[in-house]
Amino acid sequence: MSANTKLTPAIPRLNRSAVLLALATLITLGVGEQGLGGRAIMALLLGLALFKGRLIALDFMGLRRTAPLWRRLVLGWLVLQALVIALAYRISSP
Repeated sequence: MSANTKLTPAIPRLNRSAVLLALATLITLGVGEQGLGGRAIMALLLGLALFKGRLIALDFMGLRRTAPLWRRLVLGWLVLQALVIALAYRISSP
């Protein structure tokens, strides 16, 4: 079995992830162009950012195939950043 055969199943996952990242980016762009705001929009955009970060970490950084500790550390850091951003938004909005 060659090295290329082992990598083949990952290609469709990367393609799917790339398409999902592009769609999430287009949604974010559309929201920004419309000038929408408010808590619901902030939650949507933060959720999209978390979704995109998870896809990047697991598929493009290759953490899907690593020890669970590394996945937990990277995804935990991502969630922590999202919580800090949400808290900052909450404190700054009337």
